[in-house]
Amino acid sequence: MARGNGKSEGNPVELDPEHELPASEDTQDIASSSVSSGQDAELDKLKTERDSLIDRLARLQAEFENARKRTTREQQEFREYAVADALKALLPTLDSFERALQTSASDKSEFRGGVELIYKQLQDALVKLGLRPIPAKGEPFDPHLHQAIEMVDTKEAEDHHVLEELQRGYKLKDRLLRPSMVRVARNPKH
Repeated sequence: MARGNGKSEGNPVELDPEHELPASEDTQDIASSSVSSGQDAELDKLKTERDSLIDRLARLQAEFENARKRTTREQQEFREYAVADALKALLPTLDSFERALQTSASDKSEFRGGVELIYKQLQDALVKLGLRPIPAKGEPFDPHLHQAIEMVDTKEAEDHHVLEELQRGYKLKDRLLRPSMVRVARNPKH
């Protein structure tokens, strides 16, 4: 057997790289057959892996969709619970108004006293829910808390201080719900 360049007279011959011997045709058939079956096994393995990954992806997408729906449902339930809690705090005030309207108060001062009591009851319920009135009259004008409706030239109050509150403003905890509508003093320069 020839060693060296691996060629015999006239026909190029492939060398077996491991042994540097020319490969016979039988060896080539067996090698291509084993490569073919090896490729089939690899292909089957890749198909199985792909199918497994597709199935896993489908399951993860379904889990994500279920989690999104559950979160949306829980948020809605929380909102409904919060509204129910707020309304429950206001029910005693509603009851007091109904009782006041059912009585025949011939004395106006007695009727006024009842309305003032109901107003106090309503304020207490709103304070428990976190509502706080914004102080305005006599305070320095703050554009974050007050909405100036009018500037009034006067020397009776300090410059840029609230002269009069036209509508009370409120905060819910630290969040502004509604600014106070106010008249603001402006000291004329003379």
